[in-house]
Amino acid sequence: MSADAMTSADSMTRMDSTARLAALMTRRYKYLRLEWRAEMSALRVHTCVKPIQCYSLAGIAEMQRVLDDIAASPGLVRHLVLSSDVSGVFNFGGDLSLFVLLIRARDAESLRMYGRRCIDMVWWLENASSRGVHTTVLVQGDTLGGGLESVMPFHKVIFERSAQAGFPEVLFNLFPGMGAWNFVIRKAGFSIANRMILSGKLYTAEQLQRRHLVDVVVDDGEGEAAIESVLRTVNPRLRGTLAALEARRLAAPITYEMLLAIVDQWTATALTLADRDLRLMERLARAQVRKAGDATAEGAMAEIKRFELDSAWGEEHTGITEWSDLG
Repeated sequence: MSADAMTSADSMTRMDSTARLAALMTRRYKYLRLEWRAEMSALRVHTCVKPIQCYSLAGIAEMQRVLDDIAASPGLVRHLVLSSDVSGVFNFGGDLSLFVLLIRARDAESLRMYGRRCIDMVWWLENASSRGVHTTVLVQGDTLGGGLESVMPFHKVIFERSAQAGFPEVLFNLFPGMGAWNFVIRKAGFSIANRMILSGKLYTAEQLQRRHLVDVVVDDGEGEAAIESVLRTVNPRLRGTLAALEARRLAAPITYEMLLAIVDQWTATALTLADRDLRLMERLARAQVRKAGDATAEGAMAEIKRFELDSAWGEEHTGITEWSDLG
């Protein structure tokens, strides 16, 4: 290939990358805020799900759209960084208000659909190293149940010192999360996973670090500097780091089929919950709304969840949903 042809090809590649980046960054989101750092090829995703900072169907759909855009443009994003814009909360986990609605309606198929969407998101993160993407998550504040599960596949997990996490659903006789056992066992071993999940206790950042579930603990307010340190350390040796992470993943495999089987079990367990359990879930959901500072949404919660559910099933049938138009 001539020098002129090589220069022209390089120019076209740069133009293509610019167009792909523009498409990624200009997409409308209601619950996410994106930032791009060109010198690191780093995409920063800040979450702010209303009325509750949890994994709602709408929030999951937006996050999955980001992940799909990254996958559609191989090599564009080298680092993915996730954090929360909600003060004092990283993520409350599963959408309790939606669960109550679906369990009361005996709607097993919608529960399975929710579970599948959760594991699709986790599965993408589990395979990020094979896509050439290094992942980092910063936790500032509470992360409970599914919120803690969702950080487990990240390559680098950073907690600020005041953050706490755990699986409190067990304390309230509710069902444990879908991927908790798999990822906690991989990182901490079966014995620790057994004690952590069945106890329902909340753990400090330092306790989680001692159990190998958190990589870095920093003082409050130093999370951003910790992200910078990770990016600066990993970026110069990204290829080798990703190869090592891929080998580690293959050495302790978690399969998609395994996660799907857990979703089926989770759905069956959910449908056995008693009315007193559902009332407790409703009270917890209301408390989460109040903590998020959006008490005006309490009365409209069922309507919000029905709208999200209808939109999710619409996407299942058509492949198109404008989540940014919700609410």
